[in-house]
Amino acid sequence: MGAVKIVAIVLIIAGLLGLVYGRFSYTRETQEAKLGPLELSVKETQTVNIPVWASVTVIVAGGGLLLFASKKG
Repeated sequence: MGAVKIVAIVLIIAGLLGLVYGRFSYTRETQEAKLGPLELSVKETQTVNIPVWASVTVIVAGGGLLLFASKKG
C-alpha cells in the first residue's frame, strides 16, 4: 500500500471522527504566579469545535486522493 493511499485513509477516518464527535477538549496548565516557594497554577479546559464543513471537506479530499491513487497505480 502506497503512502498516498495511507494518507487518504487517514484523512477519511479523521473526517468521519470529526463528524461523529464534533468537538474535542484538552487541559492546559498555566503558571499564574510564583511567590518564593509558593507557586500558583491554573488548569484550564479548552474545547475546540470542529465545523461540519471541515469534516466533509477532509472526507472528500481523502476520497479524491484514494481515487487518484487507485487510477495511477
